[in-house]
Amino acid sequence: MLYVDIPTQSEISKLVAARGEALISIYLKTTPETQHIDAARTRLKQLTNDAVAQLEEVGVAKRTIWPIEEQLHDLLDDDDFWRVQANSLALFITPDSLRSFRLPNHLNETVQVSDRFHLKPLLRAVSMPQHAFVLALAENELRVIELLGDQPAQELRVPNLPKDAASVAGTANVNSRSYSGRQGGGEGQKHHLRQYCRQIDSALRGLLSGREEPLIIAATDPLLSMYRSINSYPHLAEAAINTSPVRIPAHELGAQAREIMDGINAASIADFATLYSARENEGRATTQIARIARAATFGAVDTLLVDMDSVVPGLVDEETGEITIDKSESAVSYGVVDEIAGRVIANGGKVIAVRRADIPQEAELAAVLRYTI
Repeated sequence: MLYVDIPTQSEISKLVAARGEALISIYLKTTPETQHIDAARTRLKQLTNDAVAQLEEVGVAKRTIWPIEEQLHDLLDDDDFWRVQANSLALFITPDSLRSFRLPNHLNETVQVSDRFHLKPLLRAVSMPQHAFVLALAENELRVIELLGDQPAQELRVPNLPKDAASVAGTANVNSRSYSGRQGGGEGQKHHLRQYCRQIDSALRGLLSGREEPLIIAATDPLLSMYRSINSYPHLAEAAINTSPVRIPAHELGAQAREIMDGINAASIADFATLYSARENEGRATTQIARIARAATFGAVDTLLVDMDSVVPGLVDEETGEITIDKSESAVSYGVVDEIAGRVIANGGKVIAVRRADIPQEAELAAVLRYTI
């Protein structure tokens, strides 16, 4: 199975704000198959040497480099850490700290050395869902299923999750209660099913608190509409698997849920394209990197699409947003597109990391602005 650490918005904001003399960003392909993980460990050792060489090339002091090497070597020797991995590993290292995220996405390998972190590949993991939960909801059966990347769907054990509707009602079934003068028949059944839905929603709060992954329901009415009316999780998917999930294997529900996730991602890109087209006629949309850098610096970018694999080495002026492009990467520059994305996040904008083909004009980035600049 995959072991993942999807970063929260707060964690991303802290990484965006980080500055220092020697900040290292490493993205590494890994595998959940422990017997094959040694190749990733070997590759990380090579990338560590690459990072150290970049630091030495620009004259960073040995006393700054040594703590970075020590933390990475400790990680390399941690057998327990390497036994529980996903499809990619993101590492962010300073002389004082090392933060890791195990990701379900298949990200390209890279090592970046600068005075700030390289975050654009990480944004792919949070802006385009590859991780979701399925609530397989029926009167006599209840399951929660997790989807992680392209791995087989897995059923989860969720504390305090009711077994079925009858166990919540405390009777053999939801139609057998004596109502003592209260509503009976169909109205009594609806009362019990709503009570069932409320207990499910309450139990799921512990699992979903602070998350942003889609929750997809597999159910039929009346439970489907009842749960929607009671649900408190803000990222409940609009689309549902409209079938009774009873006796349907987790992998089959997972396959249907992935189609819904693909639709969510496609709709997000389509919505941006529609908005971009409308705002372009108003002078509030652009693919010009210099203009976007200036807009991001002044907090004028509402939504930014970026090519998740593009790296443009250079600098962005802290006050004016003017960009300087370098011919090659070095420890005294950073990714310009990455820096623009960080400034958009810092100013409350939304960043969506996608493939180049999904960006208007197949540019490296495209922005919708809050106002003209």
